[in-house]
Amino acid sequence: MPPKKGEGPKQPPLIGRFGTSLKIGIVGLPNVGKSTFFNVLTKSQAAAENFPFCTIDPNESRVPIPDERYDYLCTFHKPLSKVPAFLNVVDIAGLVKGAHAGQGLGNAFLSHISACDGIFHMTRAFEDEDIIHVEGNVDPVRDIEIIHEELRLKDEESLGPIIDKLEKTAVRGGDKKLKPEYDIMLKVKNWISEEKKHVRFYNDWNEKEIDVLNKYLFLTSKPMIYLVNLSEKDYIRKKNKWLIKIKEWVDAHDPGAMVIPVSGGLEAKLQDMTDEEKDKYCEEAKTQSVLTKIIKTGYAALQLEYFFTAGPDEVRAWTVRKGSKAPQAAGKIHTDFEKGFIMAEVMKFQDFKEEGTENAVKAAGKYRQLGRTYIVEDGDIIFFKFNTPNAPKAAKK
Repeated sequence: MPPKKGEGPKQPPLIGRFGTSLKIGIVGLPNVGKSTFFNVLTKSQAAAENFPFCTIDPNESRVPIPDERYDYLCTFHKPLSKVPAFLNVVDIAGLVKGAHAGQGLGNAFLSHISACDGIFHMTRAFEDEDIIHVEGNVDPVRDIEIIHEELRLKDEESLGPIIDKLEKTAVRGGDKKLKPEYDIMLKVKNWISEEKKHVRFYNDWNEKEIDVLNKYLFLTSKPMIYLVNLSEKDYIRKKNKWLIKIKEWVDAHDPGAMVIPVSGGLEAKLQDMTDEEKDKYCEEAKTQSVLTKIIKTGYAALQLEYFFTAGPDEVRAWTVRKGSKAPQAAGKIHTDFEKGFIMAEVMKFQDFKEEGTENAVKAAGKYRQLGRTYIVEDGDIIFFKFNTPNAPKAAKK
């Protein structure tokens, strides 16, 4: 039976933690510009010095998601409270070759990656004699391969104890319930150890296999976005000898992953300017900041989206996982909303902007009443109706 209008089909399971307080870590070799980029991204002041392992304990910050829809709703309603969506970003110390075996405090740093749900993989494609390179010379493709291999080897190492334990209980112990999990782990081992591939590169994990993968959260299952740190000159002219080679490598080894050129030096310069100075400089140089694109891409890579509640009291973006149904989204506001869910009254942001008011949206027949199976879409403006013994039947933030 096809789904009702506006109520989507069952969504495929996602690899990764199921939650909304997810983190994306900035990962790369030492001295590629991670901490400088983190400082610009978060407008914070994490230490950024010219020596390896300057960052030992990870720095973490929340970055608001730039969104013209949110800005429009705030301008329209002039609310007492404004709450945007946020991306949680972690600056992780530089990894080196041999990190999986403990080189360069590698085990600690790899554990910091394990605590993240996605990766900004930063690589350096600029020459600077004043900034040392841990591998001796600038070669971003080699650097990407080093990080990929360290993550794979760490997963390979972690698989040993997992399989040994499952073999003891599922095979020798005869625990039939754990036998499927054991078989899945053998499949993962073959993929990582024999094929020498990352978990996320396998496109045909089924629902049961993904459930097991989400139990162990392997490093190589995390989505990766490649940030290529260029000199300001190369970024402005959109030309660098490494860009095509990096894109070719990513397309061959991590198909579908985003490659985003960025100049940490330019972004830092722009951050110190007033809006007027920034606009003038970018116009004269025929360039623009890429931070908004990076933030939005990182947020999307975590399989996150948000819906709005909007009114004179508050305009707020509520983060949910992609594929969340209306009751789950309601539960983000309050658990009572999910328990006593009746319906979600939904209008699309574009409809609201085009029609001008909520009443005009209703008059145009674009205001929808949707049930439990409705899958929330990014940018929905939602009014939830619910019923609990000790609460009113309707609530709107």
